[in-house]
Amino acid sequence: MSERANASVIPFKVGDEPEEVLFSEEPAEQVQNPAERLHLAEAVRMAEAIVFASAEPVSEKQLAARLPDGINVAVAMAELQQIYARRGVNLVRVGEAWAFRTAGDLAFLMSRDTVQQRKLSRAALEVLAIIAYHQPVTRAEIEDIRGVETSKGTLDTLLETEWVRMRGRRRTPGRPVTYGTTDTFLDHFALEEIRDLPGMEELKGAGLLSGRMPSNFSIPQPPADPDALTDDEDALTDIDLEELGLLTPRVTED
Repeated sequence: MSERANASVIPFKVGDEPEEVLFSEEPAEQVQNPAERLHLAEAVRMAEAIVFASAEPVSEKQLAARLPDGINVAVAMAELQQIYARRGVNLVRVGEAWAFRTAGDLAFLMSRDTVQQRKLSRAALEVLAIIAYHQPVTRAEIEDIRGVETSKGTLDTLLETEWVRMRGRRRTPGRPVTYGTTDTFLDHFALEEIRDLPGMEELKGAGLLSGRMPSNFSIPQPPADPDALTDDEDALTDIDLEELGLLTPRVTED
């Protein structure tokens, strides 16, 4: 609990309406009514328990369904994030979800317990970067950008890491599959949202781009909502998933 929760009780009028504040967008420290503060504090404790017990990041929609009615989830999570800001674990946002992660400056303590993972090939890194910045993108479009053929094994590797997913089918002849990144990708690279990917100047500063790039070279802006289908995409159906080997075919009786 924050120190503010231990403040002395201040009398308030019977006619006050705490529900309005709980629905407001005001920071938690601006909630002055003691009853409101207690209600919010209890919701913060509940949110802490839910996120702590979950093996996966918990979405705000899931939190809203389990917290008391009238609680502003954004305010409650901002309060909880502040509480954990200087602790050994921090509350971090992953896309539209929340999770506890080891504080960045203490990551070295976990080094002996981590599993050494095989590094991605250069081809896989190139394909991953193209998908991240150009999503939704098809295999043919990836090959057009790279200028070389992309093996199925490279895409399979990225799908196995759960950094890349099949998101839909393009409304063009052959209905090719479109690819995009996942929340696991955001979590691994410590990104709150896909638009937090480094821009051109940041990439140049990190030595990942040549200082003498063509004048017309540009880096595309990833979509604000990577889960939303574009106008030229169709969602994957059960039949599509069966064809792609992602769903066991249903056995029907004769």
